[in-house]
Amino acid sequence: MKENRKKELIRSVKFTLFSISAGVIQIGSFTLLEEFTPLSYWPCYLISLVLSVVYNFTVNRKFTFHSAANVPAAMFKVFLYYLVFTPLSTIGGNYLAETLHWNHYVVEILSMVLNFVTEFLFTRFVVYKNQVDNADSYLEKEAKKAEQASVKASEGDQY
Repeated sequence: MKENRKKELIRSVKFTLFSISAGVIQIGSFTLLEEFTPLSYWPCYLISLVLSVVYNFTVNRKFTFHSAANVPAAMFKVFLYYLVFTPLSTIGGNYLAETLHWNHYVVEILSMVLNFVTEFLFTRFVVYKNQVDNADSYLEKEAKKAEQASVKASEGDQY
């Protein structure tokens, strides 16, 4: 039990650190778009969100969750999360930024914090629910299968 708590704490810290790096990508691309294009809030936000999501999914799958889960299935689940989160955060953020005239960067940071918390929970308990820390065992099984196939093939060549 204590070992599981320690693993989950480490997993949470890794997710936080990778999310911070994804946040740098998001805020960096948002800033470039906000300052150097004529785009309004929502396209800047949406483009920067997509860039950070692709990066965050990739590094967290490999380094945080150590998952051998089916990549297309895991991506589809993340897509479903963003199918809900993106319109809500884009419309809500646009309302705060354009209608209520909140500072665009404050709205962006609020969206990022909300995304961080909800995405961790969704990723851990929905996307990789029972497929955490299984990448090494998956690779070992695949190596064993390949070895067995190689042995069978070489046995077949002997006759």
